[in-house]
Amino acid sequence: MKIGITCYPTYGGSGVVATELGMELAARGHEIHFISYAMPTRLNPAHDRIFFHEVEVTSYPLFDHPPYTLALAVKMAEVAESAPLDLLHVHYAIPHSVSALLARMMSAPRRLPFITTLHGTDITLVGNDRSYLPMTRFSIEQSDGVTAISGYLRERTVQEFDTRRPIEVIRNFVNCDLYSRPADQSRRSEWAPNGEPIVMHLSNFRPVKRIPDVVEIFALLREKMPAKLVLIGDGPDRGVAEHLVRQKKLGCDVFFVGKQAHVQEFLGVADLFLLPSDLESFGLAALEAMACEVPVVATNVGGVPEVVTNGVDGFLVAPRDVAGAAKCAIQILSRADRGREMGRQSRINARAKFCSNDVIPLYEAYYQRVLEASSAAARA
Repeated sequence: MKIGITCYPTYGGSGVVATELGMELAARGHEIHFISYAMPTRLNPAHDRIFFHEVEVTSYPLFDHPPYTLALAVKMAEVAESAPLDLLHVHYAIPHSVSALLARMMSAPRRLPFITTLHGTDITLVGNDRSYLPMTRFSIEQSDGVTAISGYLRERTVQEFDTRRPIEVIRNFVNCDLYSRPADQSRRSEWAPNGEPIVMHLSNFRPVKRIPDVVEIFALLREKMPAKLVLIGDGPDRGVAEHLVRQKKLGCDVFFVGKQAHVQEFLGVADLFLLPSDLESFGLAALEAMACEVPVVATNVGGVPEVVTNGVDGFLVAPRDVAGAAKCAIQILSRADRGREMGRQSRINARAKFCSNDVIPLYEAYYQRVLEASSAAARA
């Protein structure tokens, strides 16, 4: 198949999943065309079946803001004709599904089907804004196929938008061959030269991720034992976190390493992963850590319980329960094996349900069903 993929090319989960999906599909023989305003963060464009098409938005004095939705629709239609694409797969409903709908209309009389994958804040935040709700509902219902990354998100979408549109749950995934714990743990010495346990967090540092809580949890852990904290990513709350680290005099124990393209190389040396978010529609970062044999302490919100099994491969606590999360972290790292058995169980569970080898065929089968239904509709 020839598939066009549009996503936000930033460090958030939706862009990561879309990029990983495209690369996995290309490895399975499909031709993938990424259409966005910038190269996705984790994309390897060197693959001979992966193509990137930049959306250029021209500024006009008439517009206060560049009309990206329209420019994206035009580029989608152009690529669909020149490639030619079999279908479009857009990640994040607003504005990508609107652009895909316009591209489908411009491609007439040929019918260009498009699939919308819902990732979370496009439903829970943006879509629920009164000004966006009607358009989000319309674009979902006009999609030829709709998927959600968790059962939680499907139910939330049905509830918030009162839609009867069938929504297929295809959960996020991880390449279990790429994400694993390396036998060579020499990289640990960069942060923990004396063998201290290493705690990690990975995100885009938005307020919903509760980065200050990560630091607070680590501070309580640090009172009980030597430890190091590695923070991967960047975003609006980095400055707040850096100030809190200085305030608590933790500068020698906390490392801000910024955005990283190959996060598995970092996660593979961690002893514990923290994800204290106010809301997660899935919790991809937790899954990536679990695949690297790292137990997780996360909040019991959204789709996280579909990923982390409390007391088995990690612990779940209430949002903003810093003391509770710290207690769980201390419990794991105080064990004789420093949580290694729980970490091994984390990988077992990740492999059982979320490996790309099992999830990607679900997307392929869904694409095929959508194409067949679209062809039947065109003939009717």
